[in-house]
Amino acid sequence: MSEVIDKAVEKLAKKLSGGFDGVAKFVIRGEGAIMLDGQGVRAGDDEADVTLTASADTFQAILEGDMNPTMAFMTGKLSVDGSMGMAMKLGSALS
Repeated sequence: MSEVIDKAVEKLAKKLSGGFDGVAKFVIRGEGAIMLDGQGVRAGDDEADVTLTASADTFQAILEGDMNPTMAFMTGKLSVDGSMGMAMKLGSALS
């Protein structure tokens, strides 16, 4: 597992301390994937209701609050596959 994934799991776990109502996956290109669900946050590449894919830089900017997830999607820096409603819910939780 990459250091980027380890740090992202740690940061997401703090933001989503109560878990996430649904199953979402973040794919960080060239690094790996992170799962978010009712149990919390962990490294993994399981089936999900929604998969969000971004570069490590874009993902970090979203986590740091330097980039709005909706703007990242609108500008093509974040791709969404699956439930758009779940993606919006996750975007709100990260903001």
